[in-house]
Amino acid sequence: MELILHRNYFKEGTNGTLFNSDKFLCHTIELPWRNNKRNISCILEGQYEVTPRFSKRFKHHLILKNVKSRSFILFHPANDAKRDLEGCIAPVTYLNGIGRGVYSREAMQKLLSLVYQARDRKEKITLTIKSQNYENYRTL
Repeated sequence: MELILHRNYFKEGTNGTLFNSDKFLCHTIELPWRNNKRNISCILEGQYEVTPRFSKRFKHHLILKNVKSRSFILFHPANDAKRDLEGCIAPVTYLNGIGRGVYSREAMQKLLSLVYQARDRKEKITLTIKSQNYENYRTL
């Protein structure tokens, strides 16, 4: 299963749209691009393996493998990137600002359902992150 995240970069945060095989899944929110610095930046564009994970804090969520210079980059529920994220990605149902969205838990459940189904089929799950406004990506 290949997930594709198309990002839009802004100084205040990063908004994205997540697809599975060209089918819209949900929107995403992240921190702004700050040169991949730990806890204050979204991660580099590229392709990552995605694995389901469970923790007391986030319950069922997803972790990205082999993120350059970073660790524990997760997909987990959040509605405000600046307040709730430290480099992770949050799925949201609707965007209501830059780095802000609503109904994150519902979007997370939708994403988890697809990922667990793919895992049950023994499929490799990948996330490819691409830019919608690449000209702004390196200058922010």
